[in-house]
Amino acid sequence: MEKRPVAFSATVLFTTVVVFSIAASPSSANLSFNFYAASCPPAEFMVRNTVRSASSVDPTVPGKLLRLLFHDCFVEGCDASVLLQGNGTERDDPANTSLGGFSVMDSAKRVLEIFCPGTVSCADIVALAARDAVEMAGGPAIQIPTGRRDGIVSAASNVRPNIADTIFSVDDMKKLFSSKGLSLDDLVTLSGAHTIGAAHCSAFNDRFQEISNGSLTLIDTSLNRTYAGELMKQCPARASPSVTVNNDPETSFMFDNQYYRNLLAHKGLFQSDSVLLDDNRTRKQVVDFANNQVGFFESWGQSFLKLTSIDVKTGDEGEIRRSCSTTNE
Repeated sequence: MEKRPVAFSATVLFTTVVVFSIAASPSSANLSFNFYAASCPPAEFMVRNTVRSASSVDPTVPGKLLRLLFHDCFVEGCDASVLLQGNGTERDDPANTSLGGFSVMDSAKRVLEIFCPGTVSCADIVALAARDAVEMAGGPAIQIPTGRRDGIVSAASNVRPNIADTIFSVDDMKKLFSSKGLSLDDLVTLSGAHTIGAAHCSAFNDRFQEISNGSLTLIDTSLNRTYAGELMKQCPARASPSVTVNNDPETSFMFDNQYYRNLLAHKGLFQSDSVLLDDNRTRKQVVDFANNQVGFFESWGQSFLKLTSIDVKTGDEGEIRRSCSTTNE
């Protein structure tokens, strides 16, 4: 029998209050706003407080938490499978070895287990922490439903087929996002996550080529030459694997629409960023967001809600882990 999508309404708060409704996936039917109102009333406050504390010490935390959410939801759905440790788990895949924010997850879970043992899922913590991270970096405040349960499967082999690569074309990304129930508009909107965070040199070194004297030369002519020169200084040939570069060279720790302005200036860090400006199907939305931050924030709220509802486990599915890094068995 065909399942029909469930409509969720949510609120984005910034200069003004904007109310919107979107169609969520059938699997999110059992999610609800204020899911923990009776079982653990301070749950969202505790997560928010943990994120705020960590972010005040380390301004890179919001970007790490947002990236962690993407890598969780795109593989096995939003079920905290990315947090599980062990041989052959998702964290073992090279695409995930540079992920961060795990200590924030562990801190939030420890507090919640003291006050509300066995109640709040790690999957909800991942989603709420990313939501709060965006707000604390200057982005919109979003209400999202909760009630996700934790997965018990985490396999490194599932990562690469489900994570976007920085060399992807629009067609490649469109196909991947579509498989998660996300549209082309969602793709452009959620790419705005690159307004915060950082990347290792290996993530964009395909845009350069090492020449005979050991230095780099630009081979991707879509990249601003001045910006390319700055990148080559920060990431010279054979740079240490630990070196990172901010995704947004202008407002690195602010969640804003600068990412799209960077694209217009041909300063997208990844090839998968630059193609959004080059492709006729996505260029208009890039231009619109570059000129209208409020519009970007409104779209972000809708797309973020869809992202955090991908293949969620609810009801009797999965479990509520006692520790985010291990299953209960």
